[in-house]
Amino acid sequence: MNNGDLYVNLLDSLSAGVYVVDQERVISSWNKSAERLTGYKSSEMVGQCCRGNVFNYVDDQGVRVCGKECLAVKSMNDGCMHSMEVYVHHKEGHRVPILVRVSPIKNSHGQVIGAVEELCDNSSKSTYTHKIEELEKCALVDPHTGLMKKRGLEMNLRSVVGVMHRYGWTYGVIYIDIDEFERINEMYGRTIGNDVLRMIAKTLQNSVRATDVVGRWEDDAFMVIAANVNEDQLNHIANKIRVLVEQSGFSTGADIIRVTAPVCATGVRPNDTVGTLFERIDKLMEHSKVFRKKDVLLKMAV
Repeated sequence: MNNGDLYVNLLDSLSAGVYVVDQERVISSWNKSAERLTGYKSSEMVGQCCRGNVFNYVDDQGVRVCGKECLAVKSMNDGCMHSMEVYVHHKEGHRVPILVRVSPIKNSHGQVIGAVEELCDNSSKSTYTHKIEELEKCALVDPHTGLMKKRGLEMNLRSVVGVMHRYGWTYGVIYIDIDEFERINEMYGRTIGNDVLRMIAKTLQNSVRATDVVGRWEDDAFMVIAANVNEDQLNHIANKIRVLVEQSGFSTGADIIRVTAPVCATGVRPNDTVGTLFERIDKLMEHSKVFRKKDVLLKMAV
């Protein structure tokens, strides 16, 4: 076996994709793992310029990154190793996430004569990251209404307290409790019940400003976090929500389902902590249940 064959066999034995370019970025070697990762055979790539259209790196939006930040050029210019998480376009059309590492190749006189690029399959990390993002989304978004879940609302409330302390902005919290929602489920089934929830969610979203946050606090309760409001503005928003929710109706074909919704509101106070704010919200919830029987639909607690 001559030195050339030994060199090729050595490259092909590596689990990472490896290819070598000269100073003009022309590919001189392309191993088996590079073929597996990209779908391109050595016969297709050797002699090609790595900056050509056959093979290039793109970011997660599909934008080509080779032209503006070529790792091979950087490595040959400064003599250092560089790395980047990118995607390659597979020959079959799909994108493959990879970690690319580039190191300069020097001759016996220490002169840079090219670069070697190592391609490591990053699919497992990409899949893991995607799964984490999906899990986080599932943890924060209610699947029936598309609104933020209680956990997401709690995170927003913690942020609100911090922003108030830092910048002095004002916030209000509105709690909307749907009367006898369980009866709707009992009479019409949970599918219709979920349709009613979606109707309420859309009504709430259309009732508030773009800067306000809407979420589902419990099975039959919703919450709005309103930014930059005084007591009068908070009162106006709460009343508007109550009226619009109670005027909405979901048609089953035979019936039109309407709901009543006691509404309570509180301003976030300058001396509030997350703990005191949660305590007052809990009291508002109990307040709502007590006053529901007396037809008091709005109770301000600022």
